[in-house]
Amino acid sequence: MWAICKKELRQYFSSLTGYIAICVFLLVMGLVLFVFKNNILENGYSTLDDFFSFAPWVLIFLMSAITMRSYSEEFRSGTFEVLKTSPLTNWEIVSGKFLGSLLVAIIALLPTIIYYFSINHLASGKGLDAGAATGSYTGLILLTALFTSIGNCISSYTVNSVVAFILSLLACILFYYGFTAISQIDAFKNGTDYYIDMIGIRFHYQRLSQGIIDSRDIVYFLSIIFLFLFITRQNLRK
Repeated sequence: MWAICKKELRQYFSSLTGYIAICVFLLVMGLVLFVFKNNILENGYSTLDDFFSFAPWVLIFLMSAITMRSYSEEFRSGTFEVLKTSPLTNWEIVSGKFLGSLLVAIIALLPTIIYYFSINHLASGKGLDAGAATGSYTGLILLTALFTSIGNCISSYTVNSVVAFILSLLACILFYYGFTAISQIDAFKNGTDYYIDMIGIRFHYQRLSQGIIDSRDIVYFLSIIFLFLFITRQNLRK
């Protein structure tokens, strides 16, 4: 499993693509926080709410780009047959590729901790709530892992990386915001909207972003991640 993970990391950082994707992610998030309209400097109070509310949308593009070649490139180049003949189980292959893609995303997220310390330093009062920030980053990492599992699953169904990217993009948007959009339909305003919204990813991510680390939200994320990894594994068995 770790051999596959290291192979994924080497493959992603062997070209400028990986570095450019990470730099674009950090640049966009920096512009949202400090440059664009209603940024922190204009508002006059220290908060990372804009960062954690906008980050999922950027992560959808980032994770679709990272995972689009996970399996499709292996299928296209024929190297997956070599991978299948190695002494590795399907679970080890799936887990290795998942961890490799996830580590790339975590490497992109790590520099954003600078935003926390920078804003905390600029604050005139007590600064940012460390507990809320911890909960928010926990939600962000779980969300990243979930997008990674979706992207890898989609990539295992096609030999075309571009198709994998587009389908991953649509699938992540659907699972993240689709149920929230459905719950806002007037026909579901009788109390059903809450339960429909609860099925979606955004509902649980927002709870964690508020600093509420609830075991139910963590179990939800881990269950959906395992579901997509299981689907990927079943697809590889074919």
